[in-house]
Amino acid sequence: MSLSRAETLIEKLISNKLSGEELSELLAGITSEEQQQEYSDVLEAYFNQLLKEGQKQEK
Repeated sequence: MSLSRAETLIEKLISNKLSGEELSELLAGITSEEQQQEYSDVLEAYFNQLLKEGQKQEK
């Protein structure tokens, strides 16, 4: 399954590989009412994964 553009941009942001142009695209997407939910869903999935990994390490 290929990643959505929002997923790709957020992964690049997290790995510190986001270009200036991509950062502008990410910020435009986050502030766009039409795209906010997609970015929100991607970020929620990322943070949920971090929580799961943290819980596994605590055991």
